[in-house]
Amino acid sequence: MSRIGRKPINIPAGVEAKFENGVMTVKGPKGQLTQAINPAMTVEINGPVIEVKRPNDDKENRSLHGLTRTLIANMVTGVTEGYKKELEVQGVGYRVQKQGKKLVMNLGYSHTVEMEDTADITIEVPNPNSIIINGIDKQKVGQFAAEVREKRPPEPYKGKGIRYVGEYVRRKEGKAGKA
Repeated sequence: MSRIGRKPINIPAGVEAKFENGVMTVKGPKGQLTQAINPAMTVEINGPVIEVKRPNDDKENRSLHGLTRTLIANMVTGVTEGYKKELEVQGVGYRVQKQGKKLVMNLGYSHTVEMEDTADITIEVPNPNSIIINGIDKQKVGQFAAEVREKRPPEPYKGKGIRYVGEYVRRKEGKAGKA
């Protein structure tokens, strides 16, 4: 039996959860999220607890069990606390700034790179070398952070680029000089 799938999900105060027609809807103080659930999984809402059950021990059902439970738990966390990804920009002359709803990045190209906030993602720039991406949907926050990082990934020789806070970039030695 899946250890993760068996865990019940506690619904905190102020959060409303509904499961109708194969769609899970979670509404909380930060917003509302919906997720289509595989028809093989059974979702039961018993008071302040959500439980996910599977029909049998087929390989597909075993893998869907933990996934479904985690997706629902992430929705509950998203509408109560939200998700945050922090990025840092390293490199001489590399800097970021916020202009209205746009994130404007100078990353060593001949032009500035611009990205815009979406409806469910907000960007903060506390200083010219850091970016904070906030949202209620874990997948969308992670995807947006990956797209920002993709604009100038950290390179292994000087370590310049955009990286996640705490990310370790493996460094390489440059060309060897004449002996």
